[in-house]
Amino acid sequence: MSRKTVVRSVIAVGILLCGLAMARAQMPNPYGANVSLENAKKVAAPALAEAEKNHWNMAVSIVDTAGNLVYYEKMDNTQIGSANLAIEKARTAVMFKRPTKAFQDTLAGGGDGLRVLSLKGVTAVEGGIPLVMDGKIVGAIGVSGATSAQDGQCAKAGADVLK
Repeated sequence: MSRKTVVRSVIAVGILLCGLAMARAQMPNPYGANVSLENAKKVAAPALAEAEKNHWNMAVSIVDTAGNLVYYEKMDNTQIGSANLAIEKARTAVMFKRPTKAFQDTLAGGGDGLRVLSLKGVTAVEGGIPLVMDGKIVGAIGVSGATSAQDGQCAKAGADVLK
């Protein structure tokens, strides 16, 4: 094999592996009925409690399966930029049926992972997680205000309520 053929083969394998990682990250769950306001508040409460416990100022949003805002709460002294970012994280998670961390990880891998930058409506920052009830995606939570890992920690605390 020529060096050129080997390089092409390695690139092709890299593209394939990156695509498989993104496909695997997508949740196979179908969409269900939209999350209710009551359940949205139940999801937001532990996310906010986790933030408060750790002295992080956060914005928390809950969206339905179409990405429409169902519930939103921003703690005092949360940076203004986090207000809309929390909503965008939730929308990304529900529209693409995967946690936003999957996009963050793909982007961090560089190379072909940079294609994430061209996906319309994707916020590639941890903190958005689909909400699942009875095996169906009913919406998503988005959290923003601290580091992406801390946002993800709070979002998980909220999302785990419905499991």
